[in-house]
Amino acid sequence: MCEFNHGAHSHQTLDPAAAEMLEKANRENVQTVWDRFEQQKPQCGFGDLGLCCRNCLQGPCRINPFGEPKTAICGADADLIVARNLLRTIVGGAASHADHSYMAIHCLKEAAEGKAPYPLKGVEKIQSVAAKLGLSTQGKTDNELALEIAHVALADFGSYSDEPMKWLTATVAPELLETWKQLGILPKNPDREIRTAMHQTSMGVDGSPLNLLLSSLKLGLVDGYAGLQMGTDVQDILFGIPYPIKTEANLGVLSPDKVNIVVHGHMPEVSEKIVEWAKKLDNEAIEAGAAGINIAGICCSGNEVLMRQGIPLAGNYLSQELAIITGAVELMVVDVQCFMPSLTKVASCYHTKVVTTTPIGQLPDAEHIPFTPENADMKAQETVRLAIAAYAKRDPAKVQIPTHKSEAWGGFSVETIVETLAKLDPVSPLKPLVDNIIAGNILGAVGVVGCNNVKAIQDQQTVEMVKDLLANNVLVVATGCTAHALAKYGFLSPAGAKKYAGSKLLSVLTAIGEAAGLNEPLPPVLHMGSCVDNSRIGDLLGALAGYLSISIKDLPVAASAPELQHEKAVSIGTWAVALGVMTHVGVVPPVLGSPLVTKVLTSDLEGLTGGKFFVETDPHLAAEGILAHILAKRKALGI
Repeated sequence: MCEFNHGAHSHQTLDPAAAEMLEKANRENVQTVWDRFEQQKPQCGFGDLGLCCRNCLQGPCRINPFGEPKTAICGADADLIVARNLLRTIVGGAASHADHSYMAIHCLKEAAEGKAPYPLKGVEKIQSVAAKLGLSTQGKTDNELALEIAHVALADFGSYSDEPMKWLTATVAPELLETWKQLGILPKNPDREIRTAMHQTSMGVDGSPLNLLLSSLKLGLVDGYAGLQMGTDVQDILFGIPYPIKTEANLGVLSPDKVNIVVHGHMPEVSEKIVEWAKKLDNEAIEAGAAGINIAGICCSGNEVLMRQGIPLAGNYLSQELAIITGAVELMVVDVQCFMPSLTKVASCYHTKVVTTTPIGQLPDAEHIPFTPENADMKAQETVRLAIAAYAKRDPAKVQIPTHKSEAWGGFSVETIVETLAKLDPVSPLKPLVDNIIAGNILGAVGVVGCNNVKAIQDQQTVEMVKDLLANNVLVVATGCTAHALAKYGFLSPAGAKKYAGSKLLSVLTAIGEAAGLNEPLPPVLHMGSCVDNSRIGDLLGALAGYLSISIKDLPVAASAPELQHEKAVSIGTWAVALGVMTHVGVVPPVLGSPLVTKVLTSDLEGLTGGKFFVETDPHLAAEGILAHILAKRKALGI
């Protein structure tokens, strides 16, 4: 692994810190994700179009879009194969988020019963979620009420009835429920829907591409409510509602003289405990010769501890190997989702330890320290002490920490946004926002979310598109690895408002910032959290639509995933489309092999839900398309 010969790939990232580490990897013969991408070229053209099928052992089969064969061995044509493959992709994303949510629910149950060392920090969220679910709060302690909430969540996963999920029906507006009911896509037990979809896409079951696409919408709703909504609600109860907090972002947050621990993945049950015990064991690190312990985050575990603890962000998905290549990371602790199997190979070139923590997320050559809610304190201590021991093995000759880092503000939950707006209008907090949208000071809003993808220059599509949107007075909110990307270039800071925001948007951000006592503008991009926290964007849209007595589909808003790569991004996007939101994707999904599927996703769906997909790989053209959509929605509203 450390004798790999390759070329530098600094041109494949916009991030100067990443470029510096890629040059270091080249000098030290360490293979990265960019090298493996080059080795995969040319990638399968049939796969890119979605025209491969291996759902039975007669195949694999592929359809030739320019000739024969036109059908698979069983008779499935291009439309059917693409629709089945798309549904299976969405199933993968929905399963990932639903399982994440289930882990959080289990932790909440154990904590509420006093069996796990997690004090419930989100007391206000306990009350609001209980009210949403229609639970009586009279005479109940916080723990009793939290336990009842956990039981409602578990009942959704264990339901045998034909009633739709309680968490969904308690969250969305009646007109959305009616639309989804008419389409026959209201999900029941999420596990049952995932199982049914896998059955539906197996050989010899559903031969209707349109029926499969409706099931794709249903699985998008599974993700949106059994994954995103439920996961966010439960995690806010456990760890507290996020509030604005200042930190920094990029590889420059790593410390040259401290024990560096990087938390990576998506489960705050693990990362919160690592942060807690790093603080408690700081003196042990000093006794070992370090200046203390420094925690940094990668991907959504990073977002979770940023917005509640102020932990800095080391980087997004494509930067995970580069953090190790600095030579300054003692330990990377991972839980589930988005960590590369290559991490232990890269770590073997340095002194870095990799720790896995879950039964389903293990790596060869990693140290496995199994976390459960009950043993979290003991395992967190063990993990942090492993990092302290590794510090003595650091090779100073291999240490090179980029200096690049930017100020970043995170923690803009819906509760925070409403409280901030209440500084301007305590009686009707949403009124100032709506008034500025009507006046054109805020043209519209876009949720920019998702991943990095090695097919695109790291961060470039995101940054260039967001620049164009902000210059045209569009307010941007961000989650996930996209939020990391924007943090690195100053978009999450007040200075970013002065640099990037159009004059009208800047005036609004300045007025709100001053009213909130910041004496400077709000950031032009509001960090709303991790991937599961896309539910916060849905809640905000629902609140705005409710205030205006219109549907979400009528709002001058859009969603965008400029550099998506994970199945989760596809399922999240499908949920957004089901809500009625036009959703841009900047990497072409594997559906172009079917003209029918492509037409339904990019056009026909709008007549069913009000939402559709918009595919555009050029960031400037993507911004133009989003702006045109926002202007059309404004015109329809008469503003």
